[in-house]
Amino acid sequence: MDVKKSLWSALTTLVLCLPLMAQASDEWAHKKKLGFDTTSTGVEIKEAVSQLPMLVRLHSGNFTFADAKPDGSDLRFFAADGKTPLKFHIEQFDAANELAIVWVQMPKLAANAKSDAIWLHWGNPKASSESNSKASYDAAQVLVLHFSEAGAVKDATGNANDAKESNAKQVAAGPIGNAAGFDGNTKMTIAPSASLKLSAATGFSFSAWVKPAGNDNATLYLQKDGAKSLAISLVDGKLAATLDAAKVIATGALKPAVWQHVAVVAGAGKLSFYVDGQEQGSGAFALSDIAGSASIGEKFVGELDEINLSAIERSPSYMKALATSQIADSAISSFDEKEETAEISYAAILLGAVTIDGWVVIGLLIVMAIISFWVMITKTISIAKINKANTAFITSFANKSDELLSPGHVEIANLAADPEMKQSSIYHLYAIGLREVKHRFDMQTAAGKNNSLSHAALDATRASLDAAMVRENQKLNSGMVLLTIAISGGPFLGLLGTVVGVMITFAAIAAAGDVNVNAIAPGIAAALVATVAGLIVAIPALFGYNWLSIQIKNVSADTQVFADEFLTKSAEMHSA
Repeated sequence: MDVKKSLWSALTTLVLCLPLMAQASDEWAHKKKLGFDTTSTGVEIKEAVSQLPMLVRLHSGNFTFADAKPDGSDLRFFAADGKTPLKFHIEQFDAANELAIVWVQMPKLAANAKSDAIWLHWGNPKASSESNSKASYDAAQVLVLHFSEAGAVKDATGNANDAKESNAKQVAAGPIGNAAGFDGNTKMTIAPSASLKLSAATGFSFSAWVKPAGNDNATLYLQKDGAKSLAISLVDGKLAATLDAAKVIATGALKPAVWQHVAVVAGAGKLSFYVDGQEQGSGAFALSDIAGSASIGEKFVGELDEINLSAIERSPSYMKALATSQIADSAISSFDEKEETAEISYAAILLGAVTIDGWVVIGLLIVMAIISFWVMITKTISIAKINKANTAFITSFANKSDELLSPGHVEIANLAADPEMKQSSIYHLYAIGLREVKHRFDMQTAAGKNNSLSHAALDATRASLDAAMVRENQKLNSGMVLLTIAISGGPFLGLLGTVVGVMITFAAIAAAGDVNVNAIAPGIAAALVATVAGLIVAIPALFGYNWLSIQIKNVSADTQVFADEFLTKSAEMHSA
């Protein structure tokens, strides 16, 4: 019973999972590997970097926009193993002009290595967007302004440090998508928030893309906390940072009318400047806690893009990787030229196109298949046990036939005590024949006559043996009718599913008015699945039925031979 319950449980699970198998076709059709080179042949990074927002630029040279959804919502990024999903967000996706800007959070970027890589997957019309800007940055990221959204300037992090007021103009040709233009009279303000607080214990990191109109004096970022203020500014075109009495100025001036990535990192009593990832001066800087509101671009003439503020001191390697990865055609990363496409799964295509009525037919055929295999397996085991027990009995009878044909002999009791004899069909026949002989001997003894078997008694015994053989044959053939049903009914049931599936396919084509191979082929192919399933049920059942029939005939023949032997020897021993 436990085996039966297990089989039925497996059947139920399989039938319930069949519709899910059809959904296995919802895979990404295209994928491409993006490798990273942090050695001297790419961009040399001396220390490992973690939680880096990596810029991925997509264009017609490295990405097939026609194979992706128009809004890029089917984009997915995975780690080097191809399985671990990475957090990302899409800043811009322009399918018409075949340009896209995506930010992917790199869990770790190894130093001096070419082993790191990520995978980009696309090409799934059923996929929904998983772009999430708030999850693309670590907890230390205070502020990120892309300037790519229309309308109000929004903070890309989860801190909601959006621009409260802004009269800067959006510029289309920034280094990363859109940028913000300032004319000296424009600025942005950000309301105070708990996340804007900078601590002397952890330091801070500020970065931005800057394109100054000239070597003017201006403020890039200003944060005021009462009488205290932190300013990151330009002094005669040079980067400068001030906090109360502390002031540090970079060694060189920025180039006018040229986009440059600038960064200011402070912590542990020191402040450093970076331009395009390279250090451009440093000095002692006594940082103290500061909160309050912030403003961007006061008296600045030029353009700004990708403003970042972190509440921790980032490492030099982090700032270098951040700056160089955002440069167009950066040497730190490159896509493999070869695009990999997902292998076509014909089984998935067929199962995905099977209609509900087809699944009903296939489900019935699966039930038939399980029953057929159950009959074949159990019947094979049963016949094997019967053959083994029959061989053991015939051997005993051949050696001790006189004793076993003498009612009341001790050998008869010994044989009956053998548990293996319960499996023997010939022993069952022998026990019935011996019972008939004993019955007549008991009657003769009661009447004071000698024990003997008359012709009438032998005929009566033969009739009992014939009836016993019929019952044994019925036991042997039990369940065989289920195999004949599977052999004859399986193909017809499968054909029914195919015909109905073809009818539905043509009806759908007629309703849609779309007559082409792509519209017809999946439905017809899926309809034929039912016929294939019917043949899969019938063919094993046919072979099993023929083999079992031969085995049953052999057992029946052995039984018939023993019946004749029993009667002949009984007549010889007990004739009148």
